[in-house]
Amino acid sequence: MADRTLDLGQLQALLERVRGVTVACVGDLMLDRYVYGEVSRISPEAPIPVLSTTRRTAMPGGVGNVARNVSALGGVARLGAVAGQDAAGDELAALIAAEPGIEDVVERRAGVATIVKTRFVASGQQLLRLDEEVSAVMGEESAAFTGASVYLLSDYAKGVVSDLLVGQALKAAQKSGAPVVVDPKGRDFARYGAVDVIKPNASELAAATGVPTDSDEQVEAALEALLRQTTARAIVVTRAGRGMTLMRRGEPARHFAGRAREVFDVSGAGDTVLAALGLALGAGATLETAIEFAILASGVVVGKAGTAVVTPAELIDAEMTQHAAGAHAKVMPLDELAHVVEGWKRQGLKVGFTNGCFDILHRGHVAYLAQARGWCDRLVVALNTDASVRRLKGEGRPINDLDSRAVVIGGLASVDRVTAFDDPTPLALIERLRPDVLIKGADYTREGVVGGDLVESWGGEVRLAQFEDGYSTTGTIARLKDEA
Repeated sequence: MADRTLDLGQLQALLERVRGVTVACVGDLMLDRYVYGEVSRISPEAPIPVLSTTRRTAMPGGVGNVARNVSALGGVARLGAVAGQDAAGDELAALIAAEPGIEDVVERRAGVATIVKTRFVASGQQLLRLDEEVSAVMGEESAAFTGASVYLLSDYAKGVVSDLLVGQALKAAQKSGAPVVVDPKGRDFARYGAVDVIKPNASELAAATGVPTDSDEQVEAALEALLRQTTARAIVVTRAGRGMTLMRRGEPARHFAGRAREVFDVSGAGDTVLAALGLALGAGATLETAIEFAILASGVVVGKAGTAVVTPAELIDAEMTQHAAGAHAKVMPLDELAHVVEGWKRQGLKVGFTNGCFDILHRGHVAYLAQARGWCDRLVVALNTDASVRRLKGEGRPINDLDSRAVVIGGLASVDRVTAFDDPTPLALIERLRPDVLIKGADYTREGVVGGDLVESWGGEVRLAQFEDGYSTTGTIARLKDEA
């Protein structure tokens, strides 16, 4: 899988950049209704459940849900679609008006029936979906394209995303320079022309190309086939829990891992992906960063019921949770760590080792560990236990307990694994792990590094890393006492 391109700091910066970005959301609009209730018996008239209604909700669906997600993430959605001059259309217009980040440029037409999808739900499960729909095409060029930073075409095969509309979008994009992203339907993706991105899911990609999409290799073959069939600049395929895969014309595929989340309801998840992808591109992000943004957003929304949206606060919380989980996963006892290190060595990776208290993490620690990681392929950090720190530093230390210190250190990208030791020196760990590089601070001499002779005896090396002047845990504690 591809390396991560969006960490917590980058996510926060991107959320600032997307705020206020205008996104043209054009496509098939529908009214999504949900009827919730309880099932306690089977009908005497037929072998079907009887739903006792407890509540009803409604929201804009289709491209309307794309617009809602754009708005929820801080952008401005200019919604272009078709709806009828009927009761459902009035209800839909009122719902859109209640969304502060959506500009309504929907065509209301007599003789057109507003598309309505009604889902009946009990105990979190859909029992039935009732669709009321008639295809309708858009009339004149949509006003949604005017002044937008990115054009999103949400095709649900209901008639709005016609060849004429696609041509209008491409013509407008040629003038403005705004990227065009299509969420496609059907099998003829060539009709979308030279758009910047086509975003099918795996089953849609397989149907359009006749190539299975069960493995990475099959997905790559299907993407190559689709690029041959179309003039699109890039294809991004969504693969549910497996993440997404990107292939640009003339470039190899890049795979992006999904985020592990409990899936409650996938309704509208594709709309969330389209919204996040487009919003990031409209803010000037790279396609790779936009994909990571979309993966995070879709991972949050599938944990919600119904046609849902995701907010910046939820994205930050999800990223922090994922970050903490990743940090915890790096912390392990010596026996487990030894097996991991053996595996690294079989792959020909150079293993580095350093140790310390790392009580209050500061800039000097971060720079030290980054330098250490630069001398190896994998870096192991061994932390003194709390009792060991007290023996070294005296009563009142450590400020942070071992679990806290381990998770904080594990959260650094420069650190690959974290373990602990209670002995006066880490010699037993060094003997067990047999690192290729032993790293200590430049306040040591080569001769004073415990385990240095051992490491060199099996062909390894000892390196001394520089500390940044003015940064130390002891100094930080002293300043805090002075300020108190």
